[in-house]
Formats: sequence, C-alpha cells, structure tokens
Amino acid sequence: MKLEEKSKQASYSVTAVKQHIDPTYTSQSFYDFSEKLITNLINSDRVGTAKSYRGVINSLKTFNKGKPLEKNMGGNPKATNKLKFATKFKEVHYRELKFEEINYNYLVNFENYHLSSGNELNGLAVYMRTIRSIYNQGIKAGVTDKSLYPFSDYKIKTEPTQKRALDAHHFSKVVALDLPKDHPCFDARNYFVASYMMYGMNFADMAHLRKSDITDGRIQYRRRKTSKLYDIKVTDSLAHILSQYIQLNPHSKYILPVIKRDSSLLQERDIQISRRQFNKNLKTIAEMCDIKQNLTSYVSRHSFATHAMLQNIPINAISAMLGHSSLKTTEIYLKSLPSDLLDEYNSKLLLNLK
Repeated sequence: MKLEEKSKQASYSVTAVKQHIDPTYTSQSFYDFSEKLITNLINSDRVGTAKSYRGVINSLKTFNKGKPLEKNMGGNPKATNKLKFATKFKEVHYRELKFEEINYNYLVNFENYHLSSGNELNGLAVYMRTIRSIYNQGIKAGVTDKSLYPFSDYKIKTEPTQKRALDAHHFSKVVALDLPKDHPCFDARNYFVASYMMYGMNFADMAHLRKSDITDGRIQYRRRKTSKLYDIKVTDSLAHILSQYIQLNPHSKYILPVIKRDSSLLQERDIQISRRQFNKNLKTIAEMCDIKQNLTSYVSRHSFATHAMLQNIPINAISAMLGHSSLKTTEIYLKSLPSDLLDEYNSKLLLNLK
C-alpha cells in the first residue's frame, strides 16, 4: 500500500519496484556485465573492440578508486593471458559499480576527472560512447531499466580535430613515389595506397583480407567493426599491389604478410606490431614527399572520404564505401573542409566585391 500511495506522487523504475519487494535486490554489476561482453567479443574475434572495452573499464575502476582485492586463481597462467585482464596467477577485484550508480552526476564527475588528468575531450568522447554502448546493451539484455538511462540528459562532447586528410597534390606524391622492393618503406607506401583504393579500408581489415575474399575481380569482405559488407572492384592498379603479396606468400590464406599466428589474441598482437612499423615508415615517407602533416595509417582513410566529398559523391554513398554503420560517423569524418578549399571559396566571394 505504501508503494501504491507513493506512486501517485512519483514514477518508479523497475529497479525501484524490485528493491521495494526485495530490499536485498541490487541490479547487476556494470563490471560483470561488461566482462561478459568482452568475453563474447573475444570469442567473436573482435579483439580490438574488446580491448577498447577493457580500457574503459580500467579507467572507471581507477576513477572509483576501489581498493583491489586479490584472489588466488589456482596457478593457471592461461587464465590471465587475455588482454591482461588480471595479474599473473591472481584475479583482481574492485568495488562493484552498479548500473544505477552511472547517472548524470556520475558521468559529469568522470568527465571532470578525465579532463583534469590532462586528457583530451575527444578521448573522453570515445570512453563515453563505449559506456553508452555497454549501457544500451544492458537495457536490451534486461539487466538494467531504461528509465535509469543517463545519456538522455548527459550529452557527449567533442571538439574539432586537426586535419587528417591529405590534399590531392600531396597524396599523388605518395602514389608516385618510386621505391625498390627492398626499400624499408616499400610495404608502407603500398599499404597506404591500397587502403585508399579499397574505399579507405582500415589497417586491421586489410590485415584480415584473405585470398578467398577476391572473387571474379571483386573484393567481398565484411568489416570487422560493423559487419558492413565491402564489395570493391579490383582495379588494375590495386591488382598490381595485391598480386605482389599473394605471390610472395603462397602458403598464407591472408593477402598481406601481417598476420602470422593462429589465435585471435596473437593475431591482434601481430597487427599492432605491424601497424606500429607502418606508422613509423609513413613518417619517413612524409619527409621524402615534403609533407609537413603527420602521416598515419588513418590518413589514407580520411583522405579517401574527403576526396570523395570534394567530388560531390553523396554522403550516403561515402558512408557505405567506408563501411560505417551510420551517417553520423561519416559526418564526423567530413566535419571540416580543407583550409585551402575554404580559401578558394573565400577568394571567389571577394571577387564579387571588386
């Protein structure tokens, strides 16, 4: 009767009703639910996403400043081999974080903590989007109530990033760079150009491309991050690059010589090592081409998106080519036009004043 009387004055969530019926009831741990998602991601070979989830959870645990409790794991080193989820032979436990604790004030406090630690706003946005994704999955799984959803009030903030796309002139210099096969930057130049030719395909997806993904002169491959299908015509220029690696690695099922091991975790490690060397060599390529901009593996992807926009290709087509799951993600890529293009537009306007 007390609950019925109070319900006339305020609305109650499912969690509140359950807590009234059973005072000992608490919603599921945010950490525990996240661990299940991480395990599922690893089993689905989405180790990169699992790693991102792990980074966010570790940051939340540090923010909460829960004192870790160590529990013996029976001396099984294999139990600790996945993404450093625990220290060797020991499992680390922190103060629990319940779904209902993650409210508007909690997110604001986490934001202040993150920024006061010297981190950037866009880095925080990545963390917040991950927390939001986990929370949404928790609602769908029925482990928390939709009425508790904090992101209806809390808005994720971002700030404009430094230009990442190369203009056409500098990109052409990279394409035209004449490097012998034994040059340390030979592979890096090929990977950079091939990424552009394959709709700005990211490095991890390139590394996972199999020879069997090429059929009837087309690459048909699902992006690992979003499961969106790539269906790309293999042009003569692209075929020239890919055929070199197919011939060099006849016994590998993969096209590029990046993945060398079998387990998904070790494959992720192979990709990290190769990407690190790729980015290092791109810096050398930038110097060779007199490019002042920071050249990384993602510059090719952003260049493809920007160049497509400048050719008046519809944004929904660009989104499909990039393998994005929503137009909003594509809009982030195309948020800022190149400064030289803005200068050109401004010059045209000023001509009208003469």
